Amino acid sequence: MALLQSPAVRVALSVALATGLYGVSFGALSVAAGLDLLQTMALSLLLFSGGSQFAFIGVIAGGGSGISAMSAAALLGIRNGVYGMQVNVLLRPPRRLRLAAAHVTIDESVATATGQTDPDEQRRGFWAAGLGVFVLWNLFTVVGALAGNAMGDPARWGLDGAAVAAFLGLLWPRIRAREPAAIAVVCAVVTLIAVPLVPPGTPILIAAVVAAALGFSGLGPTTEGLEPDVEPYPARQEDGRDSRSPTAPPAPREPDAVPGPLSRAEDA
Repeated sequence: MALLQSPAVRVALSVALATGLYGVSFGALSVAAGLDLLQTMALSLLLFSGGSQFAFIGVIAGGGSGISAMSAAALLGIRNGVYGMQVNVLLRPPRRLRLAAAHVTIDESVATATGQTDPDEQRRGFWAAGLGVFVLWNLFTVVGALAGNAMGDPARWGLDGAAVAAFLGLLWPRIRAREPAAIAVVCAVVTLIAVPLVPPGTPILIAAVVAAALGFSGLGPTTEGLEPDVEPYPARQEDGRDSRSPTAPPAPREPDAVPGPLSRAEDA
């Protein structure tokens, strides 16, 4: 299958373009915060986590220390570690690619991969979104850093809205039940309320805490959340083995029914 004919790749490229354009805002804001071009590019190339990058320059622009900026960025980067565990189970990347996979494990690549059902499409979506966002984010970071003064206020361009809309387009089709939809709406409202009150990047953490609290409160069916999000082993039926585990012993065969006194009486 040609890559451009892959549904996951098409989705990944559209998300990469919308998210990459948002890099213009980061480049312009980073230079306005006092960082030079090389420092701005180092953040995009090495840190490569949009929320963490904006949190870093937000602290710097507000007069905070480098340690405070790194702490804020690290706090927001915790979610990528959680994503990494899921990606490792979902894709099982070979050892030689694990470092690259970890670096491009971001919101967009994980959402694109987990939105697919076919294992091959999951891999294509993850790598296409991760690498696509990486290339375009860094490219537009340079554009924003060089043309920041000529652009004026980046907020007027509405690039942040494009990135949010792209991510919402990935997320919403996966919410099929009423309970997850209700949690999503509550978290969205909490985020909107928190945006003008807390530092940049913090609203998403508040929304995550609210979602966790609602989940632990028992909202939804009693079995909700007990099953894994990702099946660790591919389903298969070979030689009577359990489809959930390649090492499980064959299921015991049920003994043939032995006619008892009751059945003999019925035959009579």
